[in-house]
Amino acid sequence: MSEIQSRKQSKKTKNQVDESELLTVPDGWKEPAFTKGDNPRGLLEESSFATLFPKYREAYLKECWPLVEKALADGHIKASLDLIEGSMTVCTTKKTFDPYAIIRARDLIKLLARSVPFEQAVQILQDDMACDIIKIGTLVRNRERFVKRRQRLIGPKGSTLKALELLTNCYVMVQGNTVSALGPYNGLKEVRKVVMETMKNIHPIYNIKTLMIKRELSKDPDLRMQNWERFLPNFRHKNLAKRKEPKKKSVKKEYTPFPPPQPESKVDKELATGEFFLRESVKKRKKMEEIKVKQAKALSKKQEERNKAFIPPKEKPLIKKTTKAPADSKLDIQAIKDKVKKAKTKKLGAPPVNPAPSSSSSTATEKNRKNKSKTKG
Repeated sequence: MSEIQSRKQSKKTKNQVDESELLTVPDGWKEPAFTKGDNPRGLLEESSFATLFPKYREAYLKECWPLVEKALADGHIKASLDLIEGSMTVCTTKKTFDPYAIIRARDLIKLLARSVPFEQAVQILQDDMACDIIKIGTLVRNRERFVKRRQRLIGPKGSTLKALELLTNCYVMVQGNTVSALGPYNGLKEVRKVVMETMKNIHPIYNIKTLMIKRELSKDPDLRMQNWERFLPNFRHKNLAKRKEPKKKSVKKEYTPFPPPQPESKVDKELATGEFFLRESVKKRKKMEEIKVKQAKALSKKQEERNKAFIPPKEKPLIKKTTKAPADSKLDIQAIKDKVKKAKTKKLGAPPVNPAPSSSSSTATEKNRKNKSKTKG
């Protein structure tokens, strides 16, 4: 029994290997080009596509239109530019043999209308190239939020967009409310996923990181047939911002199956107070009295407002500021004397004009005077 089971398992593994080999495309393999020999009789019906372009693209399209016509002439596709209507038209001719050439021509004029340069847009005419125009204008309601998320997709100085282009081998152009992508089919899938998630407030750097890991894993032949989930990072979305509470909170009333009470009419109120049974003359007199009371109140209020202008404002009493010397603080006379002595000893500025004579010089002069008086005697 064990031998039979082992044989069955070996057969299963062989079948699995064969299926996997069939699914994988060999390296360097290219689909053969569609030639005139494949469709010698041409097309039965004429097909045409037209697309509008914005006013600011008119000058560029007028300049590069001869190159567009030349590129489409290889597939025998006729192209026309209508500047009055602001449209581009492509249609097949009797010489057209490739039925898919008109679809490529339609994609070419679409990309040119979405501000993709001709050098990049002309690559759509190749067999292994495709394009995808992603509409992002309706994904976010708030305009400011939309602009921020679109800028996040481009990144500082276009760094995020450049990284996405390198990882997916696609050319990506963000213009207005659309994102135009041009490249291989696998790359276009990734570009669409990144763009849609960015507009849903998931930063593109997370997707770029996963793409980088996938790129490295695909280089290893042993890991090619394995599940990569254990290698890929799991980023959880955390909404840290608190929900704004409304200023006016509406409190729901308790549900009652009975309808609300009917409001009292004017007649019901008069019946309750007893006014209903009064005469018309009495009613009029009562109303006039109420009106007079109201008028008297209004007049008194107006009079008070007028009299306010004549009431003088209250003056603040003048308070004389008296500077009293503090009684507790005592003057240190000895310290002041020392300061004065120091100031005298210091030589500040120019010397005095008449310097004070010293004690030695004064004694000498007195002796000279005495000697002179003796000689005279």
